[in-house]
Amino acid sequence: MEHMRLDHHRKASAEHCPAPVLADAPGDDELALALARTQRVAVVGCSPNPSRTSYQIAVWLMENTPYELYLVNPAANGEEIRGHGFYDSLAELPVAVDLVDVFRRAEFTPAIAASAVDVHAKALWLQLGITHPDAMATARGAGMVAVQNRCIKVEYRRLADRIESFRAL
Repeated sequence: MEHMRLDHHRKASAEHCPAPVLADAPGDDELALALARTQRVAVVGCSPNPSRTSYQIAVWLMENTPYELYLVNPAANGEEIRGHGFYDSLAELPVAVDLVDVFRRAEFTPAIAASAVDVHAKALWLQLGITHPDAMATARGAGMVAVQNRCIKVEYRRLADRIESFRAL
């Protein structure tokens, strides 16, 4: 009986965080090229709480990439992470961003994708565990690179050599 409970728990967990599939992201060369061409990243749903994954990934991006980071979370107004303040929305950013990295529940991603299109972002990235076909269709329909259910830190580290070689071109 215990074995059945474990299997049921695994199935329930898998529904909340689906395993990545090939169609969730472009091929490695296209992904590395997009990351190489990126200069400014907006992290939507970033938390000022150091125990949250969005905080940890934002700090990692600040420390390990050449990207300018812009944090978006209307609930974090007045907070900051390492001198980076928070903005209420993508529309309020003072610069154009290349990539929108999303840490929000799936049901919010279609509106975020539409906002990313409105600010002329070149890529929409839904973090690991976040998938939404409509958000991906909106991004792809606007000519954006669209990634879902992937961690930008993991992919950046995995493709680091390719990213650097594309930057050198």
